[in-house]
Amino acid sequence: MVLKRARIAVDAMGGDFAPEEIVAGAVQASAELGLDVLLVGDEQQISPLLKKYNGKGIAQVEVVHAEDVIAMKEEPLKAIRRKPKASINVAMKLVKQKKADAVVSAGHSGAAMASAHLKLGRLQGIERPAIGAVLPTIIPGQSVIVLDVGANVDSKAKYLDQFALMGTIYSRYVLGKEEPKVGLLNIGEESSKGNELALSTYKLLSNNSQILFVGNAEGRDVLSGNFDIIVCDGFVGNIVLKFAEAIGEVMLQIMKEELPQGLHGKMGTALLKPNLKNIKRRIDRAEHGGGLLFGVAGICIISHGSSRRGSMFSAIRLAKEAIDNDVLAKIKAYNNQRIEEETNYTEAASAK
Repeated sequence: MVLKRARIAVDAMGGDFAPEEIVAGAVQASAELGLDVLLVGDEQQISPLLKKYNGKGIAQVEVVHAEDVIAMKEEPLKAIRRKPKASINVAMKLVKQKKADAVVSAGHSGAAMASAHLKLGRLQGIERPAIGAVLPTIIPGQSVIVLDVGANVDSKAKYLDQFALMGTIYSRYVLGKEEPKVGLLNIGEESSKGNELALSTYKLLSNNSQILFVGNAEGRDVLSGNFDIIVCDGFVGNIVLKFAEAIGEVMLQIMKEELPQGLHGKMGTALLKPNLKNIKRRIDRAEHGGGLLFGVAGICIISHGSSRRGSMFSAIRLAKEAIDNDVLAKIKAYNNQRIEEETNYTEAASAK
């Protein structure tokens, strides 16, 4: 199968280090991943940054001017409506008009979610979008996707049931798991444990024929490799995500501090360099880039506000993987099947 060349709209003005670091990551992604990038933002700021790359990767990079930007302190929904020409709105519009296949933003996450909801709309049968973050596990080469990690502070059991289905599809077709195992984040393994949300969600997941639900997952299980998808509400998920990122940063710092100093230390470090690079790749949050916003009618990657070029490169790679594996169409198909099954069940129950 010949893959279509992906075309990705990047919010060049979003993030703490925009636009310079965003532009750098986008140029690298265009050159190394073989895709087209639309840098959306202030042309007067972006164009001079592109010139210093001397043609390396910029042949497939285009600037789309946007005269405004949404600041982190602004209330998202009001700002989205008040600033129709903000960079995130212009980027979402490009996807809506099919001029781009995906949006990547390290800007105001609430604004990105609001813009995606208003511009792209939700997929049929999905009541709430969810942000899914891919995290490393203790098993080499194996990842876990946690969702929701921030889109919904309050959730209902049916939302988490839908999250589990979307996570299953992503794990199967992007992460390569034939039978991805779903776990419900809880305070105990027993089915009787947890609050009202956990108890009602457990029942729904147990009866969902489209997923492989294997039970509750405690906090220590998130990175164990025993689960491929962990579902939870966005309040808990966001805390888990940021704690996991902090642990990675602490480990990297400890390694730097504990490596021996002096000539012998430098020689030892040189021998360990390949291993140290592999460790950094597995635990550094920059390698994972951000999270896919599941449930909207378009591919949207929400990256860290502190993203630098490495994180932006990884976020764009994440978008390309979703495009290449046609994740959106697969979620639609599986969700339509779920809706049909629910309709048939309701009609059968009514007929009795």
